[in-house]
Amino acid sequence: MNPLSAGGAGRDRDLRKRFEAAFMPNYGVPPVALARGEGCRVWDADGNEYLDLIAGIAVSSLGHGHPALAEAVSKQAATLAHTSNLFLNEPEVLLAERLLDLLGASAGTAVPQSARVFLCNSGTEANEAALKLAIKYAKREGRRYFVAAENGFHGRSLGALSLTGKRSIREPFEPFGHEVRFVPYGDAHALAEAVTPECAAVFLEPALGEGGVVPPPEGYLARAREICDTTGALLVADEIQSAIGRTGTWFAHQAEGVRPDVLTLAKGLGGGLPIGACVGFGGVGEVFAKGDHGSTFGGNPVAAAAALAVLNTIERDNLLANATMIGNVLATGLAEIRHPLLAGVRGRGLWRAVALTAPVAAAVESAARSAGFLVNAVQPDAVRLAPPLVLTAREAGTFVDAFPGILDHAAQEATA
Repeated sequence: MNPLSAGGAGRDRDLRKRFEAAFMPNYGVPPVALARGEGCRVWDADGNEYLDLIAGIAVSSLGHGHPALAEAVSKQAATLAHTSNLFLNEPEVLLAERLLDLLGASAGTAVPQSARVFLCNSGTEANEAALKLAIKYAKREGRRYFVAAENGFHGRSLGALSLTGKRSIREPFEPFGHEVRFVPYGDAHALAEAVTPECAAVFLEPALGEGGVVPPPEGYLARAREICDTTGALLVADEIQSAIGRTGTWFAHQAEGVRPDVLTLAKGLGGGLPIGACVGFGGVGEVFAKGDHGSTFGGNPVAAAAALAVLNTIERDNLLANATMIGNVLATGLAEIRHPLLAGVRGRGLWRAVALTAPVAAAVESAARSAGFLVNAVQPDAVRLAPPLVLTAREAGTFVDAFPGILDHAAQEATA
């Protein structure tokens, strides 16, 4: 691989300057301008090559330039690119049916006939739909507040942000118009104390994603299901990051034997195309009436065709098993490294975090990039890995082999 020269050069640097001049400053200026990709590898505008171990934040399930995705998108775009919600199209119907089938078949039971899907364009929008469902349910049932987890993340639009347990990004935009009570993630006792018959819904991730890929204690999701069943609150599972094979099962909640009342999906579903989904089970799927919610681009036939190609390819190429196998190769190899900065590895499948002994994740991300690897400093002391599901053992091995040196460089940078 060709390490990126310090600060970038040539066309890459020029594009970043133009980005800074043209865009609002909410993202800062990204450190690399990516130009193309193939499989698990990407190249920047100056031709430097990287192994992509973040996949657009768990989005590019099939990697870059996958022929099945390219063919599905180009064929559908040439046939019918948009319909709006005034008309239906076959790809969106096929996708909704496929999702319900995957949710039912892999759980070992039939999906209730009243299960329903709402298609949108992103994870934030999927969570907005879930919140609106819960608000309407709350008003119908005389309930008045919601519960979510500290350090949880559900999006940055106002509704989704109200559920996001990161105070620093939430408080500047308060108030939100509804009450949300936050509890420590993984603390079943605190959850039971917070959820009463007046609670409308509990919003939880199967593991904290933006919080640092932090899994809960064993049995936590099952206990959350019991608490919601006892009180009548809805259980909403935010699987924006964890679904579509990332943890080795189609949906992470399936490994826990738990079915939520509402499920939200996005990211890996489209393999790079913008799409999200909100699934309501039982009567919850029928809470919305005509006109209660909508999306001009939701159910877009090109995005739906892309999602179908992703699901078909994951099944055909046995990528659920690959996520489990290569995830274990990656985690085991990293955990065997002895380095003062390495605290351990957590997560499941190809959704992992390297835990650090000091808040030097930004330095690790930078050192990894200089060595030709793209990772994400998701928390000050944690680096997130969410590579394409097509990652090979050899590719995982190159990162494991390089990681001690990456940590050494990060340590030097942190003490400079």
